[in-house]
Amino acid sequence: MQREELGDLAVFLAVAEARSFTRAAATLGTSQSAISQIVRRLETRMGVKLLTRNTRNVAPTEAGEQLVQTLRPAFDDIDARLSALSALRERPSGTVRITSSRHAAETILWPAVRRLLLDYPDVKVEISVDSHLTDIIGDRFDAGVRLGEQIAKDMIAVRIGGDLRMAVVAAPAYFAAQGIPKTPQALTQHRCINIRLPTQGGLYAWEFGRDGRDLNVRVDGPLILNDVAMILDAAVDGVGLACVMEDQAEAYMKSGRLVRILEDWCPPFSGYHLYYPDRRQLPPAFAILIAALRHRG
Repeated sequence: MQREELGDLAVFLAVAEARSFTRAAATLGTSQSAISQIVRRLETRMGVKLLTRNTRNVAPTEAGEQLVQTLRPAFDDIDARLSALSALRERPSGTVRITSSRHAAETILWPAVRRLLLDYPDVKVEISVDSHLTDIIGDRFDAGVRLGEQIAKDMIAVRIGGDLRMAVVAAPAYFAAQGIPKTPQALTQHRCINIRLPTQGGLYAWEFGRDGRDLNVRVDGPLILNDVAMILDAAVDGVGLACVMEDQAEAYMKSGRLVRILEDWCPPFSGYHLYYPDRRQLPPAFAILIAALRHRG
């Protein structure tokens, strides 16, 4: 697309939304005849009529309305990105409030925030660590961080982390005494450490998948916890099998304190996203945080 064509589209959008060549000309600081000529040129180039005109009103045709619906989000996005770039030049300030799960806060959010606070001393960030699905609008947060599958459809979601995997682990002593389950279904015959979900209060059903087949297993055992650190400690002590995020168990597996099983049944899944309500104009400090967190993998 040529630069001139982009300008013509912007002029058309101004006329279509103002429903007037006169008002659009005043907004754009040009003449009504110049705008009329640009719209005619655009219609000729596209080969379709975009506006209907009479002595009192201007309205988009069906094709024109479709073009408006295409252009408005695109121009809003351009405006938002230009505002973010301007914010980088203008020493942004302000407070950004974010709610996040502990795992996401420790592995993704804090590393980015730490760098941002060093680069922008006038920006303040409040992080509320909470495993519940917080109402960010009702509780006046600017954004939340959760797994992609947990985000409401009416929110803007920005991917901020790579894919994640679960890991089923236990102490070597446990496997020596109880044997090694070869399939997810065999877990029902073993002592497992359950985790209580913070959202609905139920127990987490261990999730598996292979060859396009998904499988959830309801496990049982002597212990129920809602803290990953305690779950890992219990697994190391030989209480039973645990199912945690792969990176949470990594150090334990490297040291040999825990052994992983059923790895081929634990496929990757969509990782963490920053989510927030739709806004036409993001505060400068928030726009910078989004840019710092955006996943580029």
